[in-house]
Amino acid sequence: MLTNSTILITGGTGSFGNTFVPMTLAKYNPKKLIIYSRDEMKQWDMAKKYGNDDRVRFFIGDVRDRERLYRALDGVDYVVHAAATKIVPTAEYNPFECVKTNINGAMNLIDACIDKGVRRVVALSTDKASSPINLYGATKLASDKLFVAGNSYAGGHDTRFGVVRYGNVMGSRGSVIPFFMSIKDQGVLPITDERMTRFMISLEQGVELVWHAFEDMQGGEIYVKKIPSMKVTDVAAAVAPDAKHEIIGIRPGEKLHEQMISAEDAYYTYEYPEHFKILPVINNWSSDASRIKDGKKVPEGFVYSSDNNNEWMSVEELRTWIDINRAKIGSI
Repeated sequence: MLTNSTILITGGTGSFGNTFVPMTLAKYNPKKLIIYSRDEMKQWDMAKKYGNDDRVRFFIGDVRDRERLYRALDGVDYVVHAAATKIVPTAEYNPFECVKTNINGAMNLIDACIDKGVRRVVALSTDKASSPINLYGATKLASDKLFVAGNSYAGGHDTRFGVVRYGNVMGSRGSVIPFFMSIKDQGVLPITDERMTRFMISLEQGVELVWHAFEDMQGGEIYVKKIPSMKVTDVAAAVAPDAKHEIIGIRPGEKLHEQMISAEDAYYTYEYPEHFKILPVINNWSSDASRIKDGKKVPEGFVYSSDNNNEWMSVEELRTWIDINRAKIGSI
């Protein structure tokens, strides 16, 4: 589907974009892959990796800027929406800015993609959008709802929107693993709560879920990857087994355990070998056979959270992953 196409990724200089771009170039050989972001230095640094590869283009712009989006999307076939204000404490203390990027930016992108004839759009979501307690999660829930409704909003246009949702991205900038690695020599690691658990996913798995969404979506689906959970204390043990743990308490907007599918979502959720799919409630699309395909309905009351997960990552598994990926952790 993506071969010989033009793809644009918003927020493309972030951790996800730095993995999506080389993987997609290698697997699909698109005609053009456009990095749309607002930081010129990150674009400059990223451009050095691709030299004279004329398939990779860079476009300075912000999802808050509708007119710039319209120009950037000219001739684009597929869009991956990765731009977001995502650091939980930052969003708590800068709420207006978070809303402008995560909600207003989503609205701008939906309008522009419909008007410019983009075929498919996949938006990146987060476990924090399920039963949110912080502003970041609330804005991403609103964004998810906007992209789902965008399929109806498109009217007679062919543009279709889908969403992918996953948990803590291992090794991404600002996440817990590179943070622990940066301070492990101090001999003490700060732990918010000894009971805290998180979903764990690699960037490569995240990219593959986006690819699957492009291939599978009819419009309005939320794809939830099946991934393991891990206790934060075990993450600390994998990074620095001899370090002491200092309990500092949960930060503003944090949950003890994360959730990707709520009991309310369960009525419209179907299970597949490697993922779940939450179907849209609007327009009776949740009973649409073309969206369900070979899925199995989850039981009533089903909740997919990081503390009741059937799959857990061990300290040894994470330590092996860190050894393999040490050179790039926190750098992308």
